[in-house]
Amino acid sequence: MNAATLTEANSVEIDERQRPETGSDELLVEVNACGVCTTDVHMYTGSLTVDYPITPGHESTGEVVAVGNDVDDYEVGDRVAINPSIPCNECRACKSGRENLCRNLTSLGGAATHIIEGAFAEYVTVPAGNVEEIGDLDYRTAAFAEPLGCCINGVDQIDLTSGETVVVVGAGTIGLLLTQLLRISGAGTVVVSEPECQRREVALEVGADHVIDPTDVDPTAAIPELVGPVDVAIEAVGLPDTIEQAHELTGPGGRTLVFGVPPEDATVELSPFDVFYEEREIVGTYSLTPDSFARAVALLQNGRIDTDTLVTDEFSLDGLERAFEQMEDRDGLKKMIYPNQQPPAHREQR
Repeated sequence: MNAATLTEANSVEIDERQRPETGSDELLVEVNACGVCTTDVHMYTGSLTVDYPITPGHESTGEVVAVGNDVDDYEVGDRVAINPSIPCNECRACKSGRENLCRNLTSLGGAATHIIEGAFAEYVTVPAGNVEEIGDLDYRTAAFAEPLGCCINGVDQIDLTSGETVVVVGAGTIGLLLTQLLRISGAGTVVVSEPECQRREVALEVGADHVIDPTDVDPTAAIPELVGPVDVAIEAVGLPDTIEQAHELTGPGGRTLVFGVPPEDATVELSPFDVFYEEREIVGTYSLTPDSFARAVALLQNGRIDTDTLVTDEFSLDGLERAFEQMEDRDGLKKMIYPNQQPPAHREQR
């Protein structure tokens, strides 16, 4: 089979290797679509520490082609979405239903304590407990189950109350998924802050009530003037400045969700007195759980989330490096890789 391997920072090679063997409790899945995530880009550039060589890719879906001897719930031909986060199911976090915080978390091609070969390959093995059947849902849409599951886990952290005003800072793919999820979760008003015009337009298309350009106006002044008090601000960029900006936007009783991945050594300034006196919260969110993954698949199957608008570029496996370069240049939105076929001709490079 063919697989994309990061041999070192900023280097991708397509190599041929043996198709992996299926363990007794595993499935072998032919990967039919795999989204490119910012985490993959961090692995590619070396800003996320990984042991090279490694095959990334963790937003995947495909068809079961082999079943382990101890697997009873799946059979060859089943169409599945893959949850790449493999918990130990033994630590305290796992037992309390917070598998994303597992002390021994393993990730299929993503970021975790342990990283195994990912899904930018024609085939991948996965524990049978880490897939959800997708029925007749198309593979490209199903590949959004992992990032959407992460968004669901994030929204769970903020205890959203119906009618609340929420600001999303950053309208990349994650910010746009969050925008849609907030609307169907009961947010009263959703404001998106994003410097790029095309992304602001997409934000309005997928459900934002208002958008602002933070290079044109000061969001901390303009947004409260536009919509009044802000209950929740979600930072979906990963920069100290925008985290501080999101926190400043919230008022008494407000919550700030740090969703974007900040540098490991980053720090921010905040007033502990305001946190105390105004009961303002700062919460984080990391990865997803089996529950949020299953809920993501259900939302996608029932057409609650628009993914077609978010996919701007599609490639075969040998186009992965080009996808990375586009993401570094903030060119377009979601990139989709098809390891076992050429991208649909009518959709490529829209």
